[in-house]
Amino acid sequence: MALVVRLWHFLSSGRGTALGLGLPVAAAGCRGRGGAWRLHSSKVIGKPGTFRRGLLFSTLSYLGFETYQVISQAAMVHATAKVEEVLEQADYLYESGETEKLFQLLTQYKESEDAELLWRLARASRDISQLSGTSEEEKKQLVYEALEYAKRALEKNESSFAAHKWYAICISDVGDYEGIKAKIANAYIIKEHFEKAIELNPKDATSIHLMGIWCYTFAEMPWYQRRIAKMLFATPPSSTYEEALGYFHRAEQGKTYLKLQNKKLAAFWLMKAKDYPAHTEEDKQIQTEAAQLLTSFRDKN
Repeated sequence: MALVVRLWHFLSSGRGTALGLGLPVAAAGCRGRGGAWRLHSSKVIGKPGTFRRGLLFSTLSYLGFETYQVISQAAMVHATAKVEEVLEQADYLYESGETEKLFQLLTQYKESEDAELLWRLARASRDISQLSGTSEEEKKQLVYEALEYAKRALEKNESSFAAHKWYAICISDVGDYEGIKAKIANAYIIKEHFEKAIELNPKDATSIHLMGIWCYTFAEMPWYQRRIAKMLFATPPSSTYEEALGYFHRAEQGKTYLKLQNKKLAAFWLMKAKDYPAHTEEDKQIQTEAAQLLTSFRDKN
């Protein structure tokens, strides 16, 4: 911006000529003797208005570029802030059991490149598919869409434990539509992603519990499924009841941590409701209730 100011003062002073800039006049566009594009010093100096307009145009172009950079950076900051806000709303709706509202919120961002939004959308799509009012045709479509969202979330961030978890869950769901061979064939993939989710977040009770279910399922696999597994793998997937039990015990420990996290989230939203400006009688009533709940919540903890 300092450069723009100096150039503007320079133009205003009337010194915007080729000589004023210290440029060799003869170098200004010569094509050789008698060339059609040869410029003389008299032509440049004789039309200072034209030169000033050209230089002003360059200056404004530079200013426009600087402005574009500032706006772009501001837009990125705003976009990041908006994503954080949407994630907060999504988590609140999920904890409140508002399945349909959560789905409506997140489907607005189905073209997002943010892994945190995408895995939540995968979860919301699957949750909608599980509702009693969802038809079989809609359920199948939602299950496949959920897998696509989870896959995209994983592509965007392989370090997201939740992306690994929901990718594994969604692959398992799709197996219900593709037969027992596909379900068994995907077994190792499912296990791999559950294990990765646990590695990234050892306190996530859901991933640990689902890993326990995986072990239990293969521990009690019927004989005909074992035959299919042997056809698909040299070493078919297997487990024991003891291994499953170990994961279930770990999951119970994780649930305690999860409850503590939910309490923090509840306190956060109660504080927001209490401090939100009251414009109507209903707003004031919500404020009062939020304050009472927050006091009760703190007394218990």
